[in-house]
Amino acid sequence: MARQAHRAISAAALAALTFHGALQAAPKKDAERHQFGVIGHSFIDAGSDGEARLKQALADASESALAFVVVTGIKGAHEACSDALYATRRALFDEARRPMIVLPAASDWSACKNRAGRSVAIDRLNRLRELFYSEPASLGTRKLALTRLSASAKFRSYPENAHWQVGDVLYATVNLPANDNHYRPEAGRNNEFEDRLVANRFWLNRLFAMARRDQLGAVVLFSEAHVKTLAQPTGLRALLARSSGRHDGFDETRRQIATLAAKYPGKVLLVDADPAYKAVEPAIAWRANLGHLSLGAWAVEVQVTPGANPSFMLKSAADEK
Repeated sequence: MARQAHRAISAAALAALTFHGALQAAPKKDAERHQFGVIGHSFIDAGSDGEARLKQALADASESALAFVVVTGIKGAHEACSDALYATRRALFDEARRPMIVLPAASDWSACKNRAGRSVAIDRLNRLRELFYSEPASLGTRKLALTRLSASAKFRSYPENAHWQVGDVLYATVNLPANDNHYRPEAGRNNEFEDRLVANRFWLNRLFAMARRDQLGAVVLFSEAHVKTLAQPTGLRALLARSSGRHDGFDETRRQIATLAAKYPGKVLLVDADPAYKAVEPAIAWRANLGHLSLGAWAVEVQVTPGANPSFMLKSAADEK
């Protein structure tokens, strides 16, 4: 009986391993260098060529030895915010050979309107969450296990925020749309903005707490928007900036990242798809331990070498979009 029980347990364990085998395990903390891909917003000023650009970028990424690929944006501002289009773009990512982590852009949800010109941002964001972020894994034929913010009981509505680890680097996405973080100037119209601000605040605190606890060498954050953390003023200049009267939907997030980075002993790299950089070849700018990379519509590969200086280097860049 004992042998039979042992065999049953072994069979169950084998079945569990087989079931989870589709998920590509991230390398251990002491892994050697690796590289990842980032595809900027392929639909920036793309007209009808946006999908062709995206397909080419996905094909190029599939041919490279990348641990994963982060993609910003699934549609252009001129395209319909329809379920059919969302499903078509989801199929593209499902067919990619590398693990694909998709980051929502303003054109995907926060800029969406119905035929009457009224915002349908919340409805569209919820639909994106159902189609793209309902599983604890990346898209693509090779899966990468992800931990989503929705795993926290208080923030079950935010699966688009996810983190994963490769070597001693913690990677994470943060939903920060480029249109002023979806802040609406109309009175009483900012429940979504305010609730997501709370969720993102919790998320960022959690990420840096994990990185410090596990003594990781770096944190990399992906967002659509450029929150301009490197330009964050300090002292009196910071107080004057806050009293200027002009609303900034990224003010709190920018200050939080600057504060967390200043207390973190490792490197912090911010990667975004700011459209202002669409015609400028990407480069990483550093201020102390805080780095910034804006892509616009470019696609790049980043080589990560733990312990090196610099530890993040652009290996290659796609032709200008």
